[in-house]
Amino acid sequence: MDLYAYWDAVVRQDAFLMREFFHDDATISWPNTGECYSVDSFIRMNCSYPGRWTGMVERVEKAGDLCITVTRVASLDSPLSHHAVSFFRIMDGRIHGLEEYWGEDAPPPEWRQAFLSPLTSN
Repeated sequence: MDLYAYWDAVVRQDAFLMREFFHDDATISWPNTGECYSVDSFIRMNCSYPGRWTGMVERVEKAGDLCITVTRVASLDSPLSHHAVSFFRIMDGRIHGLEEYWGEDAPPPEWRQAFLSPLTSN
């Protein structure tokens, strides 16, 4: 399965192409916000998300039927950007389960900056 093509379809909000990556009975969960989606509701939600987006897959790891991506997703309309860590369960070349953790890109809080290594760039 081409995870780079999947992420391209996601950030372009291409509902037709996104559907091709999923089994009909796949489930998608975002545990940090308690959200769980069917394929149809996930695609509708993603394609309804406001704004225009771009993304870049920064890392891919594979272990059997599990694929993990780290992807930076950024707004084309504002300075907003996020990193998503996504765990894909692949069955017969399509997504059967997807668990994602999203975090907003931001500098560390002021109280933690004193603990940073001198090699840290912020």
